[in-house]
Amino acid sequence: MLKAVRVYSPGKAKRNGVRGQYTAGKVKGVDVPAYTASPDVAPDSRTETYVALKLMVDTWRWAGVPFYLRTGKAMTCRDTEIAITFKPVPFASFPGAAADMLPPNRLIIQIQPDEGLSMDINIKRPGLEVATAPIALDFRYADAFDIGHLTGYESLIYDLFVGDQTLFQRADAIEAGWAAVQPFLDLWAQDTSAPEPYEAGTLGPAAADALLAHDGHTWHELAPAGQTVP
Repeated sequence: MLKAVRVYSPGKAKRNGVRGQYTAGKVKGVDVPAYTASPDVAPDSRTETYVALKLMVDTWRWAGVPFYLRTGKAMTCRDTEIAITFKPVPFASFPGAAADMLPPNRLIIQIQPDEGLSMDINIKRPGLEVATAPIALDFRYADAFDIGHLTGYESLIYDLFVGDQTLFQRADAIEAGWAAVQPFLDLWAQDTSAPEPYEAGTLGPAAADALLAHDGHTWHELAPAGQTVP
């Protein structure tokens, strides 16, 4: 699959990639200085602290399905997740409810820090009125199992001893991953402009929102561990 990621030209890489750098702000109520004001960082540094990409996979299974990736520092919270947005229904079963007005169903795979699954679906509210409501079906490992102080490294170290390579990357997979983002790296290495600014404690630069808005999409809203998004 990684080898099937579309390789962009410099022009398309520019349209499908955003890099940012955080300015001064607050993260969880704590003042955070701008990245360029951090120790050992040059005041004119162009190093990015945020990246958002739109990638396409050229296989019959994933043709036409966009993959949006984002990662950054000094954002609202620490969160690693995969949000799978299902295609909208072509026809609304409820009279008077347009299909394009119904929010999409989503499967959220929470990797860390609060491992679990969440399925966001839309149901009809009880009663005679035709109205829908979003409902989340949640599962959290911490609710079902006593995971205590486990960090995951215990399994990796044990796998090293027994020779189990299941959780480790192969060299060709790592190289294919780098090849998928190389057009962006080459473009930004030649770009003399500063990364898009975003305030510490926010979800990234406005250009990252525009990247999805161009296709009629929005980022999945993040919530700190232990909280849910309304």
